[in-house]
Amino acid sequence: MFDCLREFEARPGVTGRFYSLPALEQAGLGCVSRLPVSLRMVLESMLRNYDGVAITKDHIRLVAGWQPNGRREHEIPFVPSRVMLPESSGIPILVDLAAMRNIAARLGADVETVQPCAPVSLIVDHSVQVDDYGDKESARRNAEREFDRNTERFRFLKWASGAFPSMKIVPPGFGICHQINMEYLTPGIWERNGVYFPDSLVGADSHTPMINGLGVLGWGVGGIEAEACMLGQPIYFVLPDVVGVHLTGRLREGVTATDAVLWITQRLRETNVVNKFVEYFGEGAAALAPMDRATIANMSPEYGSTTGFFPMDESIFRYLEMTGRDPAVLTAYRSYYEAQRMWGMPMPGDCDYTATVEISLTDVEPSVAGPRRPQDRIALSKMKEQIDALLAQPLTEGGFGKHDEREMKFQVRDAAVRNSRTADSLAHADIVLAAITSCTNTSNPSVMLCAALLARNAVAKGLRVAPWIKTSLAPGSRVVSDYLSAAGLVDGLEALGFHTVGYGCTTCIGNSGPLDADTERAIVDHDIVAAAVLSGNRNFEARIHPNIRMNFLMSPPLVVAFAIAGRVDIDLTREQLGADKAGLPVYLKDIWPSNEDIENVRRYAANPEVFRRIYASVDSSNPLWDAIDTPAGAVFPWDATSSYLKMPPFADEFTLEQRDPEPVVNARALALFGDSVTTDHISPGGAISEDSPAGRYLRSLHLAPADFNTYSARRANHEVLARGTFANVRIRNRIAADDGPVTVFQPDGRQLDIYDAATAYAAAKIPLVVIAGRDYGMGSSRDQAAKGTRYLGVRAVIASSFERIHRGNLVGMGILPCEFADGHSAQSLGLDGSEQYGIALQGPLPLPRERALLDIRRADGTQTQIPITIRIDSAIEAEYYRHGGIVSFVLRKLLGYQKGEPHGQ
Repeated sequence: MFDCLREFEARPGVTGRFYSLPALEQAGLGCVSRLPVSLRMVLESMLRNYDGVAITKDHIRLVAGWQPNGRREHEIPFVPSRVMLPESSGIPILVDLAAMRNIAARLGADVETVQPCAPVSLIVDHSVQVDDYGDKESARRNAEREFDRNTERFRFLKWASGAFPSMKIVPPGFGICHQINMEYLTPGIWERNGVYFPDSLVGADSHTPMINGLGVLGWGVGGIEAEACMLGQPIYFVLPDVVGVHLTGRLREGVTATDAVLWITQRLRETNVVNKFVEYFGEGAAALAPMDRATIANMSPEYGSTTGFFPMDESIFRYLEMTGRDPAVLTAYRSYYEAQRMWGMPMPGDCDYTATVEISLTDVEPSVAGPRRPQDRIALSKMKEQIDALLAQPLTEGGFGKHDEREMKFQVRDAAVRNSRTADSLAHADIVLAAITSCTNTSNPSVMLCAALLARNAVAKGLRVAPWIKTSLAPGSRVVSDYLSAAGLVDGLEALGFHTVGYGCTTCIGNSGPLDADTERAIVDHDIVAAAVLSGNRNFEARIHPNIRMNFLMSPPLVVAFAIAGRVDIDLTREQLGADKAGLPVYLKDIWPSNEDIENVRRYAANPEVFRRIYASVDSSNPLWDAIDTPAGAVFPWDATSSYLKMPPFADEFTLEQRDPEPVVNARALALFGDSVTTDHISPGGAISEDSPAGRYLRSLHLAPADFNTYSARRANHEVLARGTFANVRIRNRIAADDGPVTVFQPDGRQLDIYDAATAYAAAKIPLVVIAGRDYGMGSSRDQAAKGTRYLGVRAVIASSFERIHRGNLVGMGILPCEFADGHSAQSLGLDGSEQYGIALQGPLPLPRERALLDIRRADGTQTQIPITIRIDSAIEAEYYRHGGIVSFVLRKLLGYQKGEPHGQ
């Protein structure tokens, strides 16, 4: 294609071939050498995968000729090198694939047709919960409980690993998918049949861009899109704007990479980089260690971009060496990027960007973010006044409405009785949970070593953490435990209660486990606004724990410091943390380790042999996993009594014949939401409460509440998924009088659980819509939020704006996403949920980005039509919608082509 296949010396004596971007530029297709490096990675994939059908010459010309300020209306296909799945998203995908095999068998087709075409890694990292904490056996006991709860799911995964040979499973107990991706999964460079090409991926988790810190192009997609990609469908997206972020200066003493990412997140949210690529460059970017870059790239979803890309350079090469990669592969890695002329961090003027944002790392100051959103940064020095303001601020203005109760104290005892101490009182802004968690930070030795050194210094001063604070350490990978132990830094953390509780997402994903029963009872009975501090990347309402309303993100050392202080309404830059053994005040600056202190122990985190040893045992080091029996056969033996794994509804509904979706007419609003409704609101991942619709369903199966597990763990049971949709206890549906998962059934005015109302509407054959404000679906790439919405009978979502992944997921489930146009909104129109709605298209099926009309018929009989934009963004998305979703489209393509009936294009 374009005569671009060239040879290069991959390593001494070995000649490799590659698709040369410099040769493409010489062929006159554009100034490729000035393209942002992230777009050059896309272009190389298109050249290499060109077939004239899915990827055409026009696609290649479009990317090669990208203009920084051109119109963004053309979609392009992208074929990543691999796919990565956490088990929470991966199991529902594999259940879909297993159901597809049942369909293939029913239709007399070859079931082996349903097979991943790309290498797939599935990491079991979302299933471990912090049930046990506070001693050296906590990790073991939590792992045993994890297997007790999830044996059905794990047995299914072991079947899938045999049925789908291109899939590699990393069993429970190794760590978080994104950290393992950095430390182990990414090869840096691939070679097939003598052709070398860059590593790239899509992952069914929002924080996949963490790998961008290593110069690997990857981003998060919904599980629905990942599923299509696994089955050979390219990822389609509109050719994006690329925002260049010019980093200058260096982080000052005492300022961490976590502080930097919170600073950058706030700045880029204000800039608006939603649906755009972000690419870092400049001397500040070059000075950052790859682990610091990964911390910044990890939170791309929080600042809204598709990527947070750092180009490849010598620093990344050294990281790959340090983590034990094959020297021969590393030699080829460097040689390849030098041949592509993409080696080295770009400096100002090297690349053309749509816009440039200037950020000085020297300006970054210690920070936290919260109490509800990761972009709401608070300078550490402003923490006390901000908390006081939030507590006094009315609920209607985003506060907690506690002005008159600010000085109240409530008695709480430590029911766990881990020692003889008891809490004197619990008040608003007191901390009840402190967790070192999340790949954002656990992958970064600088902040982990800093936390451990700070803990050691605090213990030496005689400082302790109150026993009613639930403390935990989830190291992110076994490598972290190894280097903390080798450095002699475990004892200090454990003395403060930060024992290792397991290797997985834990608190950051909502698997924080229960609080002490009496503490939780006091919070509920007295309506206490308690706080959690965690080194995570998400703090949306009720995500961390349903009864903790203040949740603050921060670096691991600040988690330890705040746990010692015991409250968040404190200025740690001025106020004392506590008193030493002599009764003298101790301040944060007294125990904060210097950069030199951190450098002195960093060598323990830089031993390639440790990485090789730990990851060599991926397939053989978990006896609990090995003991699970493995079902055999190409078709999964479904168990009708399973409460975890159900054949999804599409298996019974699917036909080879495509039927156009019915128009949306005479619909009712199931919910009417404000701004910033997250996928955690739509499809929570945490514990299932006994009195929820999902809890009542599980009780009907004679399960005890202790065995309910989490919504995340039960996503492959569509009965739980439907009942768990819009089930967040903090969700605010403006149709209903009360907060929580309730609505009003129209037209009779009964307030019902959302699930019960949806069931009643379905019985009456009334279609449903959801109305929302700005940033609908922000947060995790949780395709279950779209699946559950579809299972409730929702046909369309009309919002002021959407977050990227959730909008695509809605299309992927055959739900029509629409945006209010011309300044209209639910608020400006005075909608209250009593109306009936219809969507008037220009033709029988929606066109990409077409203008349509929303018919609104109010309860008093008056009727209004207002303009909306159909947020189907591309021709391929229109096809997905026409087929009722991606799964039906891909399955018809697979089975239809096989039978000589080419359904779809």
